[in-house]
Amino acid sequence: MTQRPLSLYALCGSQRQASTSLRLLEALRLVSPEGISIEICDLIGNLPIFNPDHEGDRTPPTVKTLAAKIRDADGLIVSCPEYAHGIPGGFKNALDWLVSRDEVPFKPLMFAHASHRGDLVLEQLTEVLRTMSLRIVPEAFLRVPLAGKSDEAQAMVLAEAQRTGALQAGLDRFVQAIRASV
Repeated sequence: MTQRPLSLYALCGSQRQASTSLRLLEALRLVSPEGISIEICDLIGNLPIFNPDHEGDRTPPTVKTLAAKIRDADGLIVSCPEYAHGIPGGFKNALDWLVSRDEVPFKPLMFAHASHRGDLVLEQLTEVLRTMSLRIVPEAFLRVPLAGKSDEAQAMVLAEAQRTGALQAGLDRFVQAIRASV
């Protein structure tokens, strides 16, 4: 029996061009099997600062676009670095825009963490995302230690994670959890 294709939307907590979080999301996109598409969000850096007075009829177009992408996705992948022991401001701003909207509750979510450290941000994100009623899939958690490494070393770590199947395994566990819930 052929399964329907799944669409995943990946949110990167870093806006740096050379972000290890972004590099990990791109690696996941490259290993995604046929029938599983991963789109990486490029809207977070363009969002205005959250203001509850600008919700509802006054919601900015970029926020509406982000919300629509999330609504249309079968699941979300979040990769976020830790900045000053917390969630980067731009990423928290994006989450704030989504708090009172109906696109995120019960949406399956996978963490892809690009560092051997940064557990504080994972704890904080878990708290925020659970408060927003997202369904975090713990068995899909993926940690690939890229932070602090040169581009060449990052490429080697990602190649090894691909060779051993670690990237694919995390993605497979996430897809299985999504399919089991529909």
